[in-house]
Amino acid sequence: MAGGGDPRVLSTRHLLLLLATLPLATPGINRSAAAWTQEKNYHQPAILNSSSLQQVAEGTSISGMWQHDLRPLLIERYPGSPGSYAVRQHIMQRIQRLQADWVLEVDTFLGQTPYGYRSFSNIISTLNPAARRHLVLACHYDSKFFHHWDNRVFVGATDSAVPCAMMLELARALDKQLLSLKNASDSKPDLSLQLIFFDGEEAFLHWSPQDSLYGSRHLAAKMASTPHPPGARDTNQLHGMVSLGSIRGAAAAGAASQEAKTKAN
Repeated sequence: MAGGGDPRVLSTRHLLLLLATLPLATPGINRSAAAWTQEKNYHQPAILNSSSLQQVAEGTSISGMWQHDLRPLLIERYPGSPGSYAVRQHIMQRIQRLQADWVLEVDTFLGQTPYGYRSFSNIISTLNPAARRHLVLACHYDSKFFHHWDNRVFVGATDSAVPCAMMLELARALDKQLLSLKNASDSKPDLSLQLIFFDGEEAFLHWSPQDSLYGSRHLAAKMASTPHPPGARDTNQLHGMVSLGSIRGAAAAGAASQEAKTKAN
């Protein structure tokens, strides 16, 4: 894999290794003995030997990611703009090309901004919608709104076109493995990968609780009000969520459990 020392290459490799070492099944555990909300406590990491690690790393193509995933994202794409629509279509088309047959959902809504109501659309891609639990990788695909100056526009390459491209490349690189896992006769609809591309993360004027995170706030409220599994009375789609966030790399990563809050919803 070319460019092995490039931080962007290493970040992509780390994402791939994350999925490779977090199995979507929990071997050796009697699932019937534990509530589904507690199954996350029984996961054991898979130990990959050198050849397995090499196979995972060689499945990525940084040049392919640049050409097919990233370049189409490097346009002005603030919420409601023509660029936002084009990027949204690009992301969905790249996912629809995969053999693993991801299920796409678009969460579209109107939100009040300093410039009036704007349309926002989150993209949710789920490998196995029947699964009760999800391992979610998420980023935002919008760029920050700036008034044009000297015919220049802001494209937000690092924040956050590159993470979007990395997630698309991840899904492509693991496509055959995910398809095989999905079709395995002993595979259980217990834990599924989910990719979320948020709209409206950036503030239109100045960052504040009202002017920021439009897409994630809307989807969180929607998930908190949605019983999960369907018909449940005391759990919702945010039940027991643990969030691991990193915008500047592993050194800046932080984890926060929302379990106490989501149980009350």
